[in-house]
Amino acid sequence: MVEQLLINDDDFYVPDAKLLVTEDDTPVDNFASAKQQRLLVSSLYSSLQNQTFLAEANVGIYYTDLQPPIVPDVFLSLDVQVPENWWEKQNRCYMVWRSGKPPEVVLEIVSNKEGDKLGKKLQIYEHMRASYYIVYDPNQQLGEKVLHVYELRGRRYFETPETWLEQVSLGITLWEGEFESRQDTWLRWCYQDRTVLPTGDERASQAEQRAQILAERLRAMGIDPDTI
Repeated sequence: MVEQLLINDDDFYVPDAKLLVTEDDTPVDNFASAKQQRLLVSSLYSSLQNQTFLAEANVGIYYTDLQPPIVPDVFLSLDVQVPENWWEKQNRCYMVWRSGKPPEVVLEIVSNKEGDKLGKKLQIYEHMRASYYIVYDPNQQLGEKVLHVYELRGRRYFETPETWLEQVSLGITLWEGEFESRQDTWLRWCYQDRTVLPTGDERASQAEQRAQILAERLRAMGIDPDTI
């Protein structure tokens, strides 16, 4: 995967980005997983507008020059953003040595028993030192539990029943509802009071409802809202 190294001005070895495989155009997703990924990523960008962060689905993370990238279904990294020229080779995927840190949250959605998500992948994310590793298993392919949450304590992951991720001030919750015309159970980000982070469409719908309520109140007071 990496054939040579370059030395920077500080005499530290860093991989030559030109030799890294940043994308291979291999289709990897099913309809359910792709829609779930969109929900998790889009709700972050529609809700955390005053924060600097990077969230994405199916983008490779290079955590060492000695191994190929690992590709989580979703990741969240705080205080990091995509460089302005994202078409340059070194900016196309997440490289820990360029970002200065690993993502805080990595998440895998289970659709089959392949991938060893509770074994090899867990060990990789643990070595990468992501603060939280979440495995969402909606069809219980790996056992009875639908949701596994691992928290990094020291150098090791420990499974926890907590769904509030203190280090990122976000939680995760299962939510029954409609997203992109599909009624189902979804994994969603939430605030500490369990209120889910709304998508852009949900925000627009909420704003419309508030406007309608206000208009009704004005009419009840004998005021035509269209004249205001």
